[in-house]
Formats: sequence, structure tokens, C-alpha cells
Amino acid sequence: MSITTQPESTLGSPRPRVAGSRRASWLSRMAVVAAACALSACALSPGMTYRAPADRDANARVSADASGSGGLDGVQNVSREELIEITPAFVAQQRAGQSANVDAEIRQLFGKPKPYTIGPGDVLGIVVWDHPELNLPTTQTMGSGDGVGASSVSTGYTVDANGNVQFAYAGLVHVAGLTEAQARALLTRRLGEYVRKPQIALRVQTYRSKRVYLDGEVRTPGLQIVNDMPMTLPEAIDRAGGFTATADRSQVSVTRGDRTVNVSLPALIAAGVNPSNILLRDGDLVRVRAASDAKVFVLGEVSRPATLTLTDGRMSLGEALGDTGGASQYTSDARQVFVVRRGADNRPRVYHLDGSSPASFALADQFPLERRDVVFVDASSLVRWSRVVNLLIPSSAQGALTAKAISP
Repeated sequence: MSITTQPESTLGSPRPRVAGSRRASWLSRMAVVAAACALSACALSPGMTYRAPADRDANARVSADASGSGGLDGVQNVSREELIEITPAFVAQQRAGQSANVDAEIRQLFGKPKPYTIGPGDVLGIVVWDHPELNLPTTQTMGSGDGVGASSVSTGYTVDANGNVQFAYAGLVHVAGLTEAQARALLTRRLGEYVRKPQIALRVQTYRSKRVYLDGEVRTPGLQIVNDMPMTLPEAIDRAGGFTATADRSQVSVTRGDRTVNVSLPALIAAGVNPSNILLRDGDLVRVRAASDAKVFVLGEVSRPATLTLTDGRMSLGEALGDTGGASQYTSDARQVFVVRRGADNRPRVYHLDGSSPASFALADQFPLERRDVVFVDASSLVRWSRVVNLLIPSSAQGALTAKAISP
């Protein structure tokens, strides 16, 4: 009996130990995997992060091997030379460059007012004193039926498409391109061949030959006729009713022929340049953009990530951080504040600010942002590690429950 019972007890005991050892082995393997992932949490953490150029190449190789691509794109491929530190010296140099120079393209729009020159379509009023037979009859307009309040207006002489006017005895007189004084002197000489010492009054009665066009965020878009008053850029905008409430005064474009020049009125004033120096010509197109087109994007570890609109093209890095609640006190690495800007060659240019000290925000307030800039505040290493661990723990727990369910 002892021989038969002994095998029964020994045969039944190994089975629990085999199942337990399998479960322990599986859990140990999961623990190793979790530990390995946790150690590489910075590389595997979710969301955006900026890797410093010192370790960029190693991280790029890891990413390229895992994805089969040639490396990281965008900000991850920024070279050491393109990472610019925001320092007091850099900000001072940047501000000095902005205040001292006006773009050569804008200076090409500058001009000095000149007397108005007659052109095709203009209507001239011409009167020869003491010779009523040479003058056009007047017409009575804008009055009541009995003539009360009526005004007398001359019909005038219209300059034809070739720039000529037809006048009695003088015949065709070419006046296009002449000022009023020059046209009067020319007509006096021509008429003097038939009339003894003629006294002539000549003026532009209706201006129709020259015009500029305004579009965008002005109150009355459309054409504006150029008259004897110099048509400067501020004058044209004022004649169109001024800016609308949504206009961006830093984004005023002037198109002349096949060339378009962007003008920032606040920047000109800040540089001590009068915008009235910009003199418009016949056929120029002025377009004022909406402020909603000028945006910057604040992302990463800030209290309230948001898209912000520049005010007349102006906003500092300090204002952008302040409007979004600043860097998070719980998740951000305030030493890693970046501004990503598209360069002239379409490659990103990255500016870095160490914002760990409150005094650094005085520096941030002097760094101007530009349209379409991206402000990014990176997360701390501890937060990135914690996020990976928090993603792994539910998976590990689920794996343990699954193993327990399938074990006999």
C-alpha cells in the first residue's frame, strides 16, 4: 500500500510547480522588457520633443533603423549652426539691424511730389478772356425748375486717347504729359498766331487719366482717382476710408507692374521714416491683409497651448508665453524654450531660450516673433519617463491577468 500511495503523492505535486515556474518566467521576461523600455523612455516618449544637436545623430540613427527611413525630418535635422541662442547680445544686434535699415525695395517706392501732368481722359476747362466767341457755352445744372440754386458748368475739352485737345483756330494741341502751366503756355503760343496777346485760363476740370486701386481691409475698396494732390500711400488709404478693425498695418503690399513690395507701416515709423515718402503711381495696386492671416503657434508644455494673432505684425516671445499661461510648473523643462522659424531656404531655423530664471522673460519680451512662428516648450526628462511608464503599466497588468487566465 505504501508503494502505491507514494507515487500518487509524488505524481500530483510537480504540476503546480511547473505552472508556477512558467508564470514566474513569463513575468520576469515582461519585467525585463518594461525595464528596458523605461530606460529608453526619452527616446520612446509620446508627443513632440526637441533633441539637442549633441545627441541628435545617435537618435536619428535609432529612428532611421526602426522606420527604415533616412533619418529625422524638420527640426530634428537642424544642424548646430542653425540653432541660435537668444542672448542679450543677439537681441541687441537684432534690434539694431531692424531700426537702422529700410529695405531697398521699399526705398524704390519713395518719391517727391511733382505737379500733376495731363493725360488721356482728363477734361480741361479753357477760357480765353475778352473773346467769348472762343469759349464753350455753359450749361445750367443742379437747380430747381425756376433756376433758383442752379450752377453754371462749362462742358470742357476732353483729352483724347492720343493726348490731344481740339481748340478753335489752334487746331489739335498735344497736351498729354504737360502740367497745367505748360499746357497753358503752349496753347497761348498757338492761339497767339490768330488772336492778339490772348489771355488764357486753363485748368484740369475733371481728373480721369490716372488711378490707383485699393483692396483688402480698407473701408471702401476700389479705385481712387489721382488728382493734383500727391497720392501717397497714407493718402490713398485715407481716401478709401481708412483701415478696418481687422486690418494688419504691418502687411500692406504695393504692386507696381510685375513686382510686389510688402510694407510694414509700424516698422517704418519705428525706423523714423515717414510712410508718406511712398508715392503711388498710375496703375498701382495696394492690398491690406487681414490680421487673422498673421498667426503664431504656441505648443508643448504651456498651460494653454493656443494659436495667437499678431497685433499689427508685432508680438514678443514673452507676450506669447504670457498669453498662454507660461511654461507649466509641473511638466515643462523651462530651460528648453524654442522658436522654430522657416528660413529663406525653407529650412527651419531654431532659436533657443533658457527660461529657467524669471529674469529670462525680460529677454523674451525683447525677442520679436514673426508670422507662422512656432513656440515650443519641451517637457522635462522625468515627465517623458513617467509618460512611458504610465503607458507600460496598464499593458503589463493586462499581460499578467491574461497569463493568469490561461494558466491551468
